[in-house]
Amino acid sequence: MSGSRVVVVGGGIAGLVAAWETVRALPDATVTLVDAADRPGGKLRREPVAGVAIDVGAESVLARRPEAVSLMEELGLGAQVVHPATTAAAIWSRGDLYPMPRGTLMGIPSPPSSGLGILSAEEVARAEDEQPWPGGDFEDVSVGDYVAARLGDAVVDRLVEPLLGGVYAGQARTLSLRACLPVVFEAVRRGESLNSAARSVAAASAAASDGVPAPVFAGLDGGVGRLAEVLTEHLRMVGVVVRSGTIARELRRLPDGAARWSVVVGSRAQPEQIQADAVVLAVPATPAGRLLAPHSPSAAQELASVEYASMAIVTLAVDSSARGGLSHPPLSGSGFLVPPVEGRMIKASTFTSSKWGWVAGAAQDLSFLRASVGRHRETSDLQRPDAELVALAVAEVSEALGHQLPPVVDTHVQRWGGALPQYAVGHLDRVARIRSAMLGLEGLALAGAAYEGVGVPACIASGRAAAQTVVTHLRARAEGARE
Repeated sequence: MSGSRVVVVGGGIAGLVAAWETVRALPDATVTLVDAADRPGGKLRREPVAGVAIDVGAESVLARRPEAVSLMEELGLGAQVVHPATTAAAIWSRGDLYPMPRGTLMGIPSPPSSGLGILSAEEVARAEDEQPWPGGDFEDVSVGDYVAARLGDAVVDRLVEPLLGGVYAGQARTLSLRACLPVVFEAVRRGESLNSAARSVAAASAAASDGVPAPVFAGLDGGVGRLAEVLTEHLRMVGVVVRSGTIARELRRLPDGAARWSVVVGSRAQPEQIQADAVVLAVPATPAGRLLAPHSPSAAQELASVEYASMAIVTLAVDSSARGGLSHPPLSGSGFLVPPVEGRMIKASTFTSSKWGWVAGAAQDLSFLRASVGRHRETSDLQRPDAELVALAVAEVSEALGHQLPPVVDTHVQRWGGALPQYAVGHLDRVARIRSAMLGLEGLALAGAAYEGVGVPACIASGRAAAQTVVTHLRARAEGARE
């Protein structure tokens, strides 16, 4: 076991966790992580804006799943876990900001009347008059088609779409109900109505522990990006070789028949082979499929069919000491979402200084906010230059708030090309087929957002599971060699 060599391809949070879990289980193994980016972390990334290191990717994690907060505690960051000062978001609909109905189930309001304003009176009445699903039994269907058939198009267009756009940068009428809203899927399979399912979730979210509702989201003092930075430091301290700016070009099976692998990195002119007894592919579906193609054409074909959405995050630092500042009443809350039917460039804006106390205290005379751009199959806005994205973000946020933002003192545009996998109808069946095709490839494991969840906790779980797969393989192989 002391001679085992493991290569992790991909330095996002799933790959970092896979390397961490492997080296903790096999402390004498040689673990190498190769990552094409300039530094590890993937979508957990901080950049300086007006002298303050700010998250320009994920800026919170779901606290109701344990994986992310548990990892923070594991790395000695437990005392630095923070929760949003507010999660009260709004919807920019029909020219006004309306509070997001409380207790929504991915946008399905409970009761429907709580969406009045975002929805017209007629649209609320249609949602209250829930209709049966006309398509009979189903194994999967799109979120948008199902909700629209039962509650009306407006609930999808003005409530469900902006929430799914925030999580997946996707389109409700292509995303899988079973994969994206499993609670709804199971409820309707039991014969429960959507309004009843939304009421149940609303009641559960309102349940308190000792009178205080459990936090839904969590972050870190200094930014969630610190999780990847600290984890990378820990990996290096325990001897993991972390190689950034290194593209894995090919995955070869060594000819000795011992189920060993070789990862080819470097330029085509000067390729380098890193031999491994086990490999974790923690990269998006397309490069994973390319590496797997010679070894499992069926898995590669399935992976190639997973589409991705690109997006951009525009971060603004504004002079909060200027007249008007960011203390204007409409800026209360954590930000707002924008339904696609509004025809705006931005799909959401987060009031970062209002949401996170550590940001508010980082620069007393500045306030930070950000806007996100980009949905699946809608790339025209992302082709705009940075300066134009900034100008349009400032204009649209100002319009939503009803007053001009204070002077902008610094900006940052982070483009995330192919950032979010799209869980299309049938996604979970596709993942099952990929996993099945991988069974014959001993010493190989897959991890990342393309499979069982796009959030940070889900990716952490994916990285741990992949590590457990290769560790189990290496231990079984060592046991067999001793026999």
